[in-house]
Amino acid sequence: MTVRIPFDNSYATLPEVFFTRLPPTPVSAPVTLAWNAALAAELGISGTDPNVFAGNTVPDGAAPLAQLYAGHQFGNYNPQLGDGRAVLLGEVIDNNGLRRDIQLKGSGPTPYSRMGDGRAWLGPVLREYVVSEAMHALGVPTTRALAAMATGDPVYREQGGLPGAVLTRIAASHLRVGTFQVFAHRGHIDELRTLTDYAIARHHPQADGPIGLLAAVCAAQAELVAAWMSVGFIHGVMNTDNCTISGETIDYGPCAFMDAYDEARVFSSIDQMGRYAYGNQPRIAVWNMAQLATALIQLFDDKEAAVEQATAIVHAMPGQLQAAWLRRFGAKVGLEDAKATDQPLIEDLLALMQKDGADFTNAFAALGQPGARDQFTDRAAFDEWEALWQSRVGHEATQIMAHANPQIIPRNHPIEAMIEAAVAGDMEPFDRLMKAFAQPYDVAPEYDDLRRPPTAQEIVPATFCGT
Repeated sequence: MTVRIPFDNSYATLPEVFFTRLPPTPVSAPVTLAWNAALAAELGISGTDPNVFAGNTVPDGAAPLAQLYAGHQFGNYNPQLGDGRAVLLGEVIDNNGLRRDIQLKGSGPTPYSRMGDGRAWLGPVLREYVVSEAMHALGVPTTRALAAMATGDPVYREQGGLPGAVLTRIAASHLRVGTFQVFAHRGHIDELRTLTDYAIARHHPQADGPIGLLAAVCAAQAELVAAWMSVGFIHGVMNTDNCTISGETIDYGPCAFMDAYDEARVFSSIDQMGRYAYGNQPRIAVWNMAQLATALIQLFDDKEAAVEQATAIVHAMPGQLQAAWLRRFGAKVGLEDAKATDQPLIEDLLALMQKDGADFTNAFAALGQPGARDQFTDRAAFDEWEALWQSRVGHEATQIMAHANPQIIPRNHPIEAMIEAAVAGDMEPFDRLMKAFAQPYDVAPEYDDLRRPPTAQEIVPATFCGT
């Protein structure tokens, strides 16, 4: 079926120093594995030709390109990164009037591939598809998954030959902190100013110049990270090249959702020092915004005054994060208007979870239910906490918590089982996960198995990037 995409490209009209124009690299035998029909309709896309979404055919109106950016990776600056295995096909204006990118991920090598093959294997593609769509259903700002295509070509990694795949990713844009860093670091001030003006117009039109942009991005990132924390999500690789100007979650590599609550929990196999542990995410978000501030300051002649303004904005961000955290965690314990005086109540529950290794999702979902104390080993301590909690919450607590506490999340062990099945040619577990995670706040008995924490044999101790 002919694919029609109503492209309205803007990034491709910027100076070519921002990107390299090139088409995706064709694959041998594209086959559709997953197609998000509802999202396609939202984007005004008709047709599902796998040749388009695997990269064999460039659709009319596309302007394929690989974007340039830099970034701090685990605190170390890399002066040139860029889309090493992705091609931006172009942009559309969706049914809500929002501009959105259409990107093929795993589409072959680009000038930014750094000796890589530019491909992705099936596991990370399906993992990102499931987790990003689950995050959307959870109400967390995120990129979306439109399609997953098998390529018919093997991809060689440490595990040997693996089935190749391409993900079609939808994003408000792919502008990152690292996009600003590359031009600031090179001293390309005209290009930096062009990028800043573009980002303001596209994402934060209310912002007053570079300092206003910094404030808007700080606010968006504060809300995003608080949302992550509230569902037990660990991004795993919060490098500045994975930090969006739009405030969306992007690049689901070694990400994971916690089972047992642990502030220090790390899943990423490459995070040896715990830099991006669950509890460190707010601090890293502030650090990333300091890097954006450092880049934007280059636009000012009076750098001393700009530094003073930018410093005040970045220093205010921990307070923004804390306010967003309190609002979200207050809702998780049934408080519509949580106050600073409620924070000890919430923190005492989290401390009890940490001590007992209670399951983060299930413990919150059980609050107010007869079996809530069964989530804890020190039940006497929970009973004491529960008495204080009941004296604080109102009669609407149950309804508030129902909208704040998911019943199911994308746990590692069913995702790994799904990937194993898909590699063997069975997509039924994938389809089941997609149906289940579409309604994560509902109690659905047919998905009770997805609420279960892993057994000792099922624990997935580490997750990996898909490169």
